[in-house]
Amino acid sequence: MHKRKKKHRLHRHLSATMLEHEARIELAQRPAEGLGVAFLGASGTVTGSRYLVDDGETQLVVDSGLFQGPKDLRRFNWAPMPPEVADVDLVLLTHAHLDHSGALPRMARLGWDGTVLSTRATEALCELLLLDSGHLQEKDAEFANRHGFSKHQPALPLYTQADARLALQRFRTIEFGVWHPIADGIKARYHRAGHILGAASIEIDWRGRTILFSGDVGRYGDAVMKDPEPPARADYVLIESTYGDRRHEQVDPTRALGDYVERCIKRGGTVVIPAFAVGRVQSLLYHFSRLRAGGRLRDIPIFLDSPMAINASGLMCDFMEEHRLTRAECEAACGVAHYVREVEESKELTANPAPKVIISASGMATGGRVLHHLKRFAPDGKNLILFSGFQAAGTRGAAMIGGARTIKIHGEYVPVEAEVANLTMLSAHADSDELMRWLGSLKEAPKQVFVTHGEPSGAHVLAKRVSEELGWSCSVPTLGSWGLLA
Repeated sequence: MHKRKKKHRLHRHLSATMLEHEARIELAQRPAEGLGVAFLGASGTVTGSRYLVDDGETQLVVDSGLFQGPKDLRRFNWAPMPPEVADVDLVLLTHAHLDHSGALPRMARLGWDGTVLSTRATEALCELLLLDSGHLQEKDAEFANRHGFSKHQPALPLYTQADARLALQRFRTIEFGVWHPIADGIKARYHRAGHILGAASIEIDWRGRTILFSGDVGRYGDAVMKDPEPPARADYVLIESTYGDRRHEQVDPTRALGDYVERCIKRGGTVVIPAFAVGRVQSLLYHFSRLRAGGRLRDIPIFLDSPMAINASGLMCDFMEEHRLTRAECEAACGVAHYVREVEESKELTANPAPKVIISASGMATGGRVLHHLKRFAPDGKNLILFSGFQAAGTRGAAMIGGARTIKIHGEYVPVEAEVANLTMLSAHADSDELMRWLGSLKEAPKQVFVTHGEPSGAHVLAKRVSEELGWSCSVPTLGSWGLLA
């Protein structure tokens, strides 16, 4: 199985897509012989994670994520899949975040009918994330058509909930630490990566050569998630570099969160926290529960306005083995906020001028209900927009943290007079030192390290550290390039 096919089964879909959208990833010519990895995403950017592993006869894909951020990146989401990917029967999925999984419904929409291999928790989270993403795609297209601000007539969703359901039918699960046969002489094993529920680093034994995909590496000593656990060795390593050039602040995140919220509430403001629905929201709820338990913020109403984040929070208690919290701590975290599920209640929350905390997706303010809250609260100086982690270049979050005085939402320019801050220590990504610690846990030097999934500055800084501090051969691949695994 997983052999290269003679015909590309999706060509009839790809040609139609190419007529509609010009952007595509130009894949370099594959090396004539030997095993190689093609970098089809998360190269020169932190989003769009997708890698093709191919020896000329057998191939598989690791991750299939959405590009986020600037328009020139997001256009790749509409591009035709390279035939090499269209013909692959297997996608190994590191975790559920949309920049790693969000293109799977698009593949299903175009006719892909292979298998997605993931952990059980990742499958459960993808059921929430992919369906929600399809719903948002449909709603955004509907909103754009209703208000006439799209350049495309009519505006169309990238994919629908029906496409997401089709993709979810392709999932099969694997346990951590268990070898799964792929093809003759090829097998894969998942290792805990921390980060979020179900997140994995993937080790592939390809006929005696081992390739390690880091996925998103979590924090060491995180309050909620367990430490990442890499394998003992690997011949080739692909490592993320989201925070490759930065160190997280060494401050107590619970105290910092409480201080920011209390200052805003004291001046009569509302705190809007854009947060990733899977992972970050649950961490925030835990820290808010600690603040309440310590006697702080007891009279301050906290709202979680994201149905998908609400459902993801419930999964924390379903996968107790995935994190550090006791059941009592998990239940306390899930009970600290008032859950807002219905659209009408969300609208009432936006209209309510009373001081409060609103946690809402998305984490980089790229879509979802949080945009309506930003339109309402960003123009007032007494309010606080409090981010809680990495903001990719080209996103509204990055712009606001960078000092932008206006942001564009739903075709309108919204003034930003509110205080804007970012609690980077709440990030679920390892920082530069933690990435080096993760690499340094390998018992012997790999033949080659490829630094991916980072802005160019972060990737190159981490690559330099790997070369200088560990003495390992290291490179930063470009989008569409091939790496030879000799």
